[in-house]
Amino acid sequence: MKVKKEDIPVIMKAPNTIMRALPNCGGITVGFNELPKGTDFTPLLKGLSNDSCHSAHWGYVLEGSILLIYDNGTKEEINAGEVFYWPAGHTAIVQEDIKFLEFSPSKEYTEVITHVGKKMADLAQ
Repeated sequence: MKVKKEDIPVIMKAPNTIMRALPNCGGITVGFNELPKGTDFTPLLKGLSNDSCHSAHWGYVLEGSILLIYDNGTKEEINAGEVFYWPAGHTAIVQEDIKFLEFSPSKEYTEVITHVGKKMADLAQ
């Protein structure tokens, strides 16, 4: 199986933001995300366990950087050219406009992204 980035369905779109996800590729969701500097997932994760993302993610940052904040208080910046693993129990803040490819367990990813979508809709009202 192969797919072009443009053929991955857009699941979330906002100014300077495009999140794409192709679920259930062998139990994994393949994502390609483009997010602007300052994007903070913290308020969007409120209401989940520990108010954080409970999905693990593996991936590669093509451009930009992002700060991960783990439930234990540890912080880690991931930059362009770096491969990453983010275990469950984190939030993130984009430090520089970012483009990254990610792979996540479909069940957990879908739970989190559904919650994020509802929070974004609530904030838009």
